[in-house]
Amino acid sequence: MTFSEIQNAIFQNKIGVLIPTYNNEKTLNRVIDGVLEYTDRIIIVNDGSTDSTADILNEYPHITVINLAENKGKGNGLKIGFRKAIELGYDYAITIDSDGQHYPDDIPVFVKALLDEGQEVLLIGNRNMSQEGIPKKSSFGNRFSNFWFWFETGIKLEDTQSGYRLYPLHKIPKKYFTPKFEFEIEIIVRTAWRHVPVKNVPVKVLYDPAERVSHFRPFRDFTRISILNTILVTITLLYIIPRNFVNNFRKKSLKKFIREDVLESDGSNRTKAFSVALGVFIGFSPFWGFHTLLVISLSVLFKLNKVLAFVASNVSLPPFIPFIIAAALYLGAPFIQGESNILNQELNFELVKNNLLQYIIGSAILASSMSVISGIATFIFLSKVNPENH
Repeated sequence: MTFSEIQNAIFQNKIGVLIPTYNNEKTLNRVIDGVLEYTDRIIIVNDGSTDSTADILNEYPHITVINLAENKGKGNGLKIGFRKAIELGYDYAITIDSDGQHYPDDIPVFVKALLDEGQEVLLIGNRNMSQEGIPKKSSFGNRFSNFWFWFETGIKLEDTQSGYRLYPLHKIPKKYFTPKFEFEIEIIVRTAWRHVPVKNVPVKVLYDPAERVSHFRPFRDFTRISILNTILVTITLLYIIPRNFVNNFRKKSLKKFIREDVLESDGSNRTKAFSVALGVFIGFSPFWGFHTLLVISLSVLFKLNKVLAFVASNVSLPPFIPFIIAAALYLGAPFIQGESNILNQELNFELVKNNLLQYIIGSAILASSMSVISGIATFIFLSKVNPENH
């Protein structure tokens, strides 16, 4: 695309550029001037800067400037900027950091990628983190973030921490939990949960220690990010994965579900059989309330089929629970001294409480035996109907 075509595409697709800034007087002019070569649809959020930022921004009366009285964090600045962008009628916002690490001449990369997608998408700049001069802590933090983003969304990206992004303003959440650096993780995860594609596009990056001012506080901000990821993982395991599974199941006939999600899903027949065996083992185990969390976590850890394991774990649906408890108590009876006959007693949680060791031993026997039986049966079945995946 030519220079004029890029400018026209920015105008036609209602794209604005959002620049959050805090005490970046050394690089702010260069960033703004670079963006102005493509568009004057710029929103700058001055997040309580105490250097000469306010004086620099006075040199640009034709762009939108929001001055905040005190510094409240990058996430807060972005949220305010998004609201202003929507108010001004923009459909997309390209965010670029003001510390000079991003090159404004990569704006066309985002515009072209958006046009090629032909749909609303969230794009994240993919920096070359292996190049000389990249701090090791940044490379590690990016790998750490990439892993948890994949775990929480199922999407594999090479860079999830770059602040150089294109956001579809009408698809991102309206309310958020976090105000600082961790906001940029929260927004991409929760946008992906809304089934909006999240993809990387290649961008250049410059780390100049003489100019760059980083406001990232390693211990405090890493702790906040870790707490956020703990919350997001919990939501993923307890709500997002079950929700997606139910939604996918509803969209398909039983025959289609078995063909696409069971027979043609990733993994060999042996892997699928182990997945079912794991799900059944967890489903019959006494970890009530934690079955989904356990089965998904272990499926990820052992690289098994999460869908099959989750389905199999539902052997413990509420109507079956009394039978599972009774079977566990019965199987555990021979290992307990004294009176342990439960056939003549009322089956309730008081009975389980009074015979807890008997129940735990019986649950272990029941879960193990049913796991082995279901795994072998699944493998034999799949070998018959899908022999090419031995």
